[in-house]
Amino acid sequence: MSADRDLILHEMGLGPLWRLRVPQDAAELASSPIVAGAADALPSTTRVADAGADWESLAASVRDCRKCGLCVARKQAVLGVGDIKADWLFVGEGPGAEEDQRGEPFVGQAGKLLDNMLAAIGLRRGNDVYIANAVKCRPPENRTPDAEEMAACRSFLERQIALIRPKLIVALGRPAAQTLLESEVKIAAARGRVHAYQGIPLVVTYHPAYLLRNLPDKAKAWEDLCHMRRVMRELKGG
Repeated sequence: MSADRDLILHEMGLGPLWRLRVPQDAAELASSPIVAGAADALPSTTRVADAGADWESLAASVRDCRKCGLCVARKQAVLGVGDIKADWLFVGEGPGAEEDQRGEPFVGQAGKLLDNMLAAIGLRRGNDVYIANAVKCRPPENRTPDAEEMAACRSFLERQIALIRPKLIVALGRPAAQTLLESEVKIAAARGRVHAYQGIPLVVTYHPAYLLRNLPDKAKAWEDLCHMRRVMRELKGG
């Protein structure tokens, strides 16, 4: 492992000797019906029939949205940031105070940790990576978005996914996972598996903000990073 990788893992609170405790057989993963056909799978158009033709129309729709009460106190809606043709899509919960101010997701301390997590598996924000949130406006006091707010924003996230057509979606935290999977999710049970959003492989891990408050779980996050990197390699036939 390189010195740079060691430094990144140190900043994440991990050592370079961490390994997946429950390795998954690569051949078994590659033959999974979710993974095997996922590289060519496209999101269903059924639920995004009213989607705009391009990013400009989507950005305008998000900017002008008044579907729920979160629009009242926001400084600006936060659509997302990154490569719009990315293979990797990371979906968080919602903007915080700094994101609301700057109009970009994951720019505070949680954003720094996310960037370190990406770097640990050879990724970089904006380079084959797109970062979005389940809701586009900041919930007051950075609280968890409620079900109504998630539902109001869901069509925007669906449109983003339809435009990006990622090979792999990473749900960061329980709210994002529940929004994408439309079911009750417990992170402990959902980790280490390959789920699917409309035919696209999806993996679940902890939100970086959670990891900042729960340092021991950073070791589990490293396992998840190894898992998602292995899944992507299989998707690309590597």
